[in-house]
Amino acid sequence: MMKKLILLVCLGLCFNAAMSQSERATTYINTYKELAIAEMIRSGVPASITLAQGILESDYGESELAQKSNNHFGIKCKTEWTGPKTYHDDDERGECFRVYASAAASYRDHSDFLKNRPYYTDLFKLDPTDDAGWAYGLKKAGYATERDYPQRLLKLINDYDLHKYNLVALDRIKNGTPASNTTASVKAVSEDAVPGSINLAPTKTTVTEETMEEDHAEENLPHASTVTSKKVQPSNYPAGTIFTINHTKVIYAAEGTSLLALAGQYDISLGKLLDFNELKEMDVLDTDRLLFLERKMKRGATDIHIVSENESLYDIAQKEGVRMESLMEYNNLKKDTRLSAGQKLNLRAAGPVVAKSTKASK
Repeated sequence: MMKKLILLVCLGLCFNAAMSQSERATTYINTYKELAIAEMIRSGVPASITLAQGILESDYGESELAQKSNNHFGIKCKTEWTGPKTYHDDDERGECFRVYASAAASYRDHSDFLKNRPYYTDLFKLDPTDDAGWAYGLKKAGYATERDYPQRLLKLINDYDLHKYNLVALDRIKNGTPASNTTASVKAVSEDAVPGSINLAPTKTTVTEETMEEDHAEENLPHASTVTSKKVQPSNYPAGTIFTINHTKVIYAAEGTSLLALAGQYDISLGKLLDFNELKEMDVLDTDRLLFLERKMKRGATDIHIVSENESLYDIAQKEGVRMESLMEYNNLKKDTRLSAGQKLNLRAAGPVVAKSTKASK
């Protein structure tokens, strides 16, 4: 009985701690999101990255450095700093850190710190919605020593949907709307925070797919390879609008489209977008694809699908709006099974054994 009581107490404490952390994050984001958006407009540093770094480096704005020195990003003095200074133990004892008059000054200096140093130059060539590229690029450029720094940033971005503030900034740039600050607890953003030059062209992240796979655990559900066996034909689907397949909302998206931007546009997390479409981690679409905005159905709208030339199991799952795991179960197939033209696949329930197929060669 005592063990159960102790277990319940521990679970309660863990739950309260998680709730407290979420509340701290929400408070920080609501307080400083306008500063992050304004700095993205002014400098090009993604608001999502700025907020995630601010949360991580300042311990939700509660660190001594943030509280007493308004230093939210742990920026050290360096040789060029002529402003006020304070000293804290970090990588070494008694290191020199910058002191700012306000949080706004800290945010501005953080942007300038990245913008004006040559080893961060490549970051500004990335799509401004490429959070993964920025997170791994910061680590590669030496911003942080922690091995899991990129993953910690990306977890904060995904957990709190910070990518949506990138889209707010881009929308303001597009419409010529000046940055505004409506949060009473933050000093006004500088008047010269106006739309600047940001590279809006989608570019692939410099991080290799192998690196991403090392750092992120595989999902338990079956996934498609990063390239389907056959491109979806654009003429078959309406472009740029939501339609339905098997009672499930879906869009048609072209190769090179930013998945993070799409997720933000349709108000879902990047993780859910990848999960709904049974995709491995990727930043931009590697080929033209149907992308579901909701979880696909377990059963198809019809009983049977007749396989076309070069069609893969994943192609069929997307075209029919059926989960791959269900297709595999109904037809006793594995995800890498090679299908034959004319072969019949069950879409609603297990049926007679389908024509024998062979595994694709590696």
